[in-house]
Amino acid sequence: MKITVENKKGLNKDVKVFIDKKTMSSYMDEKYEEIKDKVNIKGFRPGKVPKEVLKRQFGKAVFGEVLDKVLKDTSTKALEQNKIKPAGQPKLDLKTYGEDKDLEYVISVTELPKIEIKSIDGIKFDDYTVKIDAKETDNRIKDIAKNQPNFKDASSETKAKKGDLVVFDYNATVDNKTFKGGEGKNTQLTLGKDLFLKGFDDQLIGVKKGDQKTVEAVLPENFPEKEFVNKKAKFKCSILNVKNPEEIKIDDQFAKNLGAKDLNDLKSLIGKQINDEYKNSLDRLSKNQILKEIEKFKVSEIPENLIEEEVKILGQGMSEEDLKKSKKNFEEIAKKRIKVGLILNEFGEQNQVKVTEKELQAEVQKQIRMMPGQEKMVMDFYQKNPSALSSLRGTVYEEKIIKMIKEKAKANKKEISKDEAEKILKQSQNQPHDNIERTDHKKLSKKKAVEKKTIFKKTKPKSTKAKSSTKKVSKK
Repeated sequence: MKITVENKKGLNKDVKVFIDKKTMSSYMDEKYEEIKDKVNIKGFRPGKVPKEVLKRQFGKAVFGEVLDKVLKDTSTKALEQNKIKPAGQPKLDLKTYGEDKDLEYVISVTELPKIEIKSIDGIKFDDYTVKIDAKETDNRIKDIAKNQPNFKDASSETKAKKGDLVVFDYNATVDNKTFKGGEGKNTQLTLGKDLFLKGFDDQLIGVKKGDQKTVEAVLPENFPEKEFVNKKAKFKCSILNVKNPEEIKIDDQFAKNLGAKDLNDLKSLIGKQINDEYKNSLDRLSKNQILKEIEKFKVSEIPENLIEEEVKILGQGMSEEDLKKSKKNFEEIAKKRIKVGLILNEFGEQNQVKVTEKELQAEVQKQIRMMPGQEKMVMDFYQKNPSALSSLRGTVYEEKIIKMIKEKAKANKKEISKDEAEKILKQSQNQPHDNIERTDHKKLSKKKAVEKKTIFKKTKPKSTKAKSSTKKVSKK
């Protein structure tokens, strides 16, 4: 194989690859040897079919498979040997090809620019620690206790009031007709919350244990039995019990009910939870400081094809007229984003940052925990959408890079109070954003994939001598 790099000026390069017909024939012979034991041709025993017979019957298909494999293997090797990292998908132009012929083709590629990342060690950023006052922890625990329902049985003569829990059985009818879903056993309602049917629990105010009460309420729009939607139903209720709310005692048992070892352990866990809530937001500020510092780095040239792709992303959903007006601004934003993404990716490669399957699955579980009650839906989404999983991998990849940069950079450590944290976060919300925070995670992960494996679609000329028009190559 002979490789020649042409048009060496700038990021655009043409890589010419030549493979003589003798080598191509050897690839064909290997393929014929591979298939001769698998084909059944009348008059020949398996494995004894002459190559000429195979060539007549399967020649075109075999050549197509061989050509695909040779293009894939040799194009990747040609780029790796010349240390060319493609920015996006290369284009391929077949010049000469065919059975018993030399293979000659040209890879037109835009190269990623050379990135200098030595000055990352000099980046400065604020690293915040939030000191949580004991009162903040106690107040949070009290709020949790308020939201933990706790009731005790009232006396048999006690009448239900707002805030009490009423336990009852019921049978419902519409126009004296029973219906599916119109019966309930041991139903519990906290009066005043209006969580059953609008105005239902207000009608239970004043009932006591053993009472019979008829309640009228309109069935809602989303009622399963469509013929009864918006119709007034009568609920004959048998009151089984009335319970009064009881203040929860905040002690070791309360803490154990919440999964802590004791009350001190609960306070420690809640304090950490409050700290994490602020820490996560403050860490995003620190990350933005780092990204803005990285944006100041010099990059010789930003590939035009990446800018065009980013502008398309920014302009999704916009009319052609609005896109035209915003194009210049979008191009500036695109350049910033791409520059930051390229620098982060280069840092990740030089430091051999990788995302393990275990780390990716941990992030999926994190996303699932953020959607309580919809766990299966979230899991199915990632299982059925490889692109979403790839994007999530990019997120983890970037976070690992940022974490490593923080370890190398110069942290200005600050211990602040909760009030100071809130003030800092509020100020950050009021400041204008320049849109550089979004680094395209998909793009970062795609670049790594492109460097490792470049697959091309063939562009066939009208004849082996004619020059073919070049088509953009898409990844298979």
